[in-house]
Amino acid sequence: MAVRLEPPDPAALHPVPGVELGIAMAGVKKANRKDVLVVRLAPGTAVAGVFTRNRFCAAPVVLAKKNIRNTVRALVVNTGNANAGTGKEGLKRAGAVCAALASLLGCKGNQVLPFSTGVIMEQLPEAKIMAGLPAAISDLKPSNWACAAEAIMTTDTVAKAASRMVELSTGVATVTGIAKGSGMIRPDMATMLGFLATDARTSKSDLQRIARKAADRSFNAITVDGDTSTNDAFVCLATGKGPVARSLKDKDLLAKAITEVAQVLAQAIVRDGEGATKFVTVTVEKGRNEAECRKVAYAIAHSPLVKTALFASDPNLGRILAAVGYAGIADLDTSKVDLYLDGVLVAKGGARYSGYREAQGAAVMKQPEITIRVRLNRGRAAATVWTCDFSYDYVKINAEYRT
Repeated sequence: MAVRLEPPDPAALHPVPGVELGIAMAGVKKANRKDVLVVRLAPGTAVAGVFTRNRFCAAPVVLAKKNIRNTVRALVVNTGNANAGTGKEGLKRAGAVCAALASLLGCKGNQVLPFSTGVIMEQLPEAKIMAGLPAAISDLKPSNWACAAEAIMTTDTVAKAASRMVELSTGVATVTGIAKGSGMIRPDMATMLGFLATDARTSKSDLQRIARKAADRSFNAITVDGDTSTNDAFVCLATGKGPVARSLKDKDLLAKAITEVAQVLAQAIVRDGEGATKFVTVTVEKGRNEAECRKVAYAIAHSPLVKTALFASDPNLGRILAAVGYAGIADLDTSKVDLYLDGVLVAKGGARYSGYREAQGAAVMKQPEITIRVRLNRGRAAATVWTCDFSYDYVKINAEYRT
């Protein structure tokens, strides 16, 4: 039984002054589905982004990384086709979509950021997307966040959106975001696609710092299958139509709100992992630094043997210790390592704890939400990663992805 997710409540998603969203059905891959999103931004909106580190990054990523240096006026997103592994022709087609939208909105093509998600190594059907742009523009409205979340889905089973209000010294600011992702998730930057907006006024440099920090504590802390997508992008928008993030405290409060929304979206991606039946938190504590803690956490979270044991509710916990051992910490003293399942002490000093009984582990493993906690006992640093199990459906969904 898959992890249960509820679709976002449109009434709980606060519009962000200065952001309008419009959706169209362009038939990019399938007819009669929302597959094109246009986001129009108020003049003066600050835009920051974090992008995939995959060397085969998609054509829209290449263009978005270039165009984000300019004054950005709009985003255009399509699902059904990734426009990745498409060479110079892919860049040409992505550029044509940007130019077409710019012409309709009265701005320049290099002021549009393109994003795509879907099948890799198929040329973008740019004519279909461009034909759908007028409908998306006519649909532009501030309250379209829930529909926008639906328009960027691929193998997702449910749309993902979240919203917060944050009180700054100069007034109350809004933070609202959407994301998509279900498989091919080990972002190494952010997520497959994520878009967050606020009406707070802040500089582009401060927004970029906030976006990077939020990504590292949310989308960069999740994994479904260890695959880094060619199209990952996380974009933060600050329209400046609301209160000014003036003081250091204001900036910290804004960063906290953006990170919280990003974490909700990132965890929703894991909960919607293809075929997932368990939501798993992996926390590694008392390491020498955060980097080594993350390395150990990801070794556990990526292990197919750990993930299949989780699916089977099998407390085969030696698989977890094995992952800790091969994580790449050369001078790790395994005789100091402790392992917990939720609050149950399983291993102490690198060996099975004398008071542990397998029935305790089995009871924890049957739960839909599980915490794996490792103590390295060699420092004060910690890191947390969120993941899921591997089920039969994961193989089925990915085997049938193009059929």
